[in-house]
Amino acid sequence: MDQRVSFVTLAVTDLERTRAFYVDGLGWEPELDVPGEVLMVPVGERLVLSLWDRAAFEAEVGEPALSGPGVVPMTLAHNVAHPREVDAVLELARRAGAAVGEAVVREWGGYTGYFADPDGFRWEVAWNPGPIGLRVVPETVIDATPGE
Repeated sequence: MDQRVSFVTLAVTDLERTRAFYVDGLGWEPELDVPGEVLMVPVGERLVLSLWDRAAFEAEVGEPALSGPGVVPMTLAHNVAHPREVDAVLELARRAGAAVGEAVVREWGGYTGYFADPDGFRWEVAWNPGPIGLRVVPETVIDATPGE
């Protein structure tokens, strides 16, 4: 089996609110938009974010094991090439209505912050000047300083 992820699917409680956040607020372009059912957005060369109405998701896949309050034990990450882009993306998310935390310099040398989409899914916005950061964003500036 090839090492590959083709789709990341999130079951959402209000697809219209989710569409407003991602499409209208963040400016993402859907590739497939079936009102009341699913919104699919290309997010990488061969990767699609599928935002699926929760009732339709549960009908096909089953009820999620984690249905209570709190944070889903996963994150999605959006890596950027420069620390100032972390702040810019977090501000865009804030304007789109997201709950946003402040970005901080991490002990491993990067600069990251988080926002929550309308269903509480956490997105990390990260500048990672290390080898794995360069793997996902080859044009990463490795000698930048957060706040510049």
